[in-house]
Amino acid sequence: MNSDSDLQIAGDILEVPHLLQPAREHPATVAEFVGLARAVAADRSQWEHLVEYDATSRWYHRLRHGPGYEVWLLSWVPGQGSGLHDHGRSSGVLTLLQGELTERTERGTRALGAGAQRVFAPGYVHEVVNDSLEPAVSLHIYYPGLTEMPMHSAQCAASVAPDAAEDVVTA
Repeated sequence: MNSDSDLQIAGDILEVPHLLQPAREHPATVAEFVGLARAVAADRSQWEHLVEYDATSRWYHRLRHGPGYEVWLLSWVPGQGSGLHDHGRSSGVLTLLQGELTERTERGTRALGAGAQRVFAPGYVHEVVNDSLEPAVSLHIYYPGLTEMPMHSAQCAASVAPDAAEDVVTA
């Protein structure tokens, strides 16, 4: 098997309407946060007019928040990256809205195209970079809300936390 995990989902489970529950006002499970990210991504009117591009640093905007979570919109011009980091005690869902990003971990490199989603646990160490020639826009949901983002050197990445992210959807 050539996978990061023994768990594999055949197809897009979110495309099976009878398995989906109506969206709650305040998500409480990983599946509900993934669903929230997909709903926001699908409704470009919620975010497209807010996007800005900054050549000197990554641009970000808190799109919404609720009890125990935050939704952030980020833009990445070519060459911009996050640096190697984790999200402290927060779990998260990263959804690529447009463009391409590269995620690097101790276990390798993964290309993320528009529609791709990654779910990660607290302590997950990664770096996200726009290696393409076009700008990218991503949506990030953190639960609980992001209170810290410790930076790591490449040498200590392997000892800090295991690769604990899971692909949810790759479009």
